Amino acid sequence: MRKIVIAGNWKMFKTQAESEDFLREFLPHLEETPEAREVLLCPPFTDLNSLSKYLHGSRIQLGAQNVHWEEYGAYTGEISAPMLTEIGVRFVIVGHSERRQYFGETDSTVNLRLKAAQKHGLTPILCVGETKKQRDAGETESIITAQLDKDLVDVNQGNLIIAYEPIWAIGTGDTCEAMEANRVIGLIRSQLRNSNVSIQYGGSVKPNNIDEIMAQPEIDGVLVGGASLEPASFARIINYQ
Repeated sequence: MRKIVIAGNWKMFKTQAESEDFLREFLPHLEETPEAREVLLCPPFTDLNSLSKYLHGSRIQLGAQNVHWEEYGAYTGEISAPMLTEIGVRFVIVGHSERRQYFGETDSTVNLRLKAAQKHGLTPILCVGETKKQRDAGETESIITAQLDKDLVDVNQGNLIIAYEPIWAIGTGDTCEAMEANRVIGLIRSQLRNSNVSIQYGGSVKPNNIDEIMAQPEIDGVLVGGASLEPASFARIINYQ
């Protein structure tokens, strides 16, 4: 059965003190949130341990923003799955477009990270999506299909979330029309062996468009960037109507 998963990706924002301030204001809003909705926060690595303790017993689950494919080693600046699971992390974003664009992430390394996450019990959130140039050239379907073909080799689709994030809509204020996002997510679902994989939409998700996005039948949640940084804004998103 497909789950509704709403995740906030804080990227490189919020110190530990700022993250705890956020939660003090945000947590009361969860009283209005239907039980069927899973709520995740993916803060910077430095916040994970303190938030894990702060959130113990709450409905919010923790995700990390990346994971290495090795359990340990000389990989400066990376973090391993055992390091994450030890402090209560249960989810991890893999293959975000900013990792692909700025840090040399490839479909091959995405595949390695996905398998390493699953090996240690983490649920990966695989990000796929096309650039503005690719969309304008009519390549959306072929680009996403190619990403899925390479990224999902030997990956367990029973422990997986996918996020469709059109790169041209991330942080730009340009949101993919809800019906078009629904169409592309339906395409993604058609490429999977497991039709019950939850598939999120991500890309300039805001309080003023969340209701329309979540009204679409193929969309199982959202991966939220900037709008997850402000308690009232993210609360409106998790409590969409």
